[in-house]
Amino acid sequence: MSLFERYLTLWVALCIVVGIGLGHLFPGVFHAVGAAELAHVNLPVAVLIWLMIIPMLMKIDFAVIGQVRRHWRGIGVTLFINWAIKPFSMAALGWLFIGYFFRPYLPANQIDSYIAGLILLAAAPCTAMVFVWSNLSDGEPDFTLTQVALNDAIMIFAFAPIVGLLLGLSAITVPWQTLLLSVGLYIVVPVVLAQILRSITLARGGLPTLNRLLSRSQPVSLVALLTTLVLLFSFQGEQIIAQPLIIALLAVPILIQVYFNSGLAYLLNRVTGEAHCVAAPSALIGASNFFELAVAAAISIYGFSSGAALATVVGVLIEVPVMLSVVRIVNSSKHWYEAGPAVARRVAATPSEQSRRQGE
Repeated sequence: MSLFERYLTLWVALCIVVGIGLGHLFPGVFHAVGAAELAHVNLPVAVLIWLMIIPMLMKIDFAVIGQVRRHWRGIGVTLFINWAIKPFSMAALGWLFIGYFFRPYLPANQIDSYIAGLILLAAAPCTAMVFVWSNLSDGEPDFTLTQVALNDAIMIFAFAPIVGLLLGLSAITVPWQTLLLSVGLYIVVPVVLAQILRSITLARGGLPTLNRLLSRSQPVSLVALLTTLVLLFSFQGEQIIAQPLIIALLAVPILIQVYFNSGLAYLLNRVTGEAHCVAAPSALIGASNFFELAVAAAISIYGFSSGAALATVVGVLIEVPVMLSVVRIVNSSKHWYEAGPAVARRVAATPSEQSRRQGE
């Protein structure tokens, strides 16, 4: 992991302090930034989000989707978790904790907005950081790339309907025009631009040139993320100072859904007999969130000062430490995982294992 990635939680914490301080000292400047909108889309944030997302999407080769048959068990489990479990489990946790248990401790006019932010956070699987988590858990790189490419393709069509359904079930008004515009701006357009840039770069210099470009663009992506957070916290400062427990309360359902979904994916892969090198990244992809998209959509739909925007940023705040803890769990439990009956039978049936036993 790079220095920025390893200490992302620290940088986000610093953004909270800097954003609150600047918002207090220069309120006029930040209100001018917040007012720079076109069709309910904040233009400065749109530029920052593109700088944030496009370098990540350039890593994706959609041609690998054809390899889905090689790891169909792990692919099936991860798709089930990402699209049939995670958004709905997060919505249920949001209703339970934010809408019921923590309601007396939160601003009454922001309850629905907090729940909406949690739904936005869980409705899109992570695109970029999962490559780091997969590498740290000795995950199968071809599976990880295939799964991420497949999730990105599905996200283009499934993100808006799932968010709309869950917001409707929460009795939250669905701003369909803004939601669909966000999907176009922050999913479709970046995917298309990223693939065009990827193709041009590969045509000019092959993989070495692409890798150099990705290496140079990664700091730009992270700086864009941190700048967006400073802007967001400049608007959220008064609310956070007035009720500092908000961030801790919002973190509770996020933490529960991460461990629940990663654990469920890990167990389902063990039951189906998938190899550990696939099960580990499957659990990590099943638990992590595309928080960059969530932040962008929350700001576009509900605004800088909304509870939805703050809820998505809490996901950024806890992303690195909580995902590193999941990496540690899947790595330390490898022997237990491979002792599962279905996994043991599949390993024993592979030609390489049979050859090794014959040699003994």
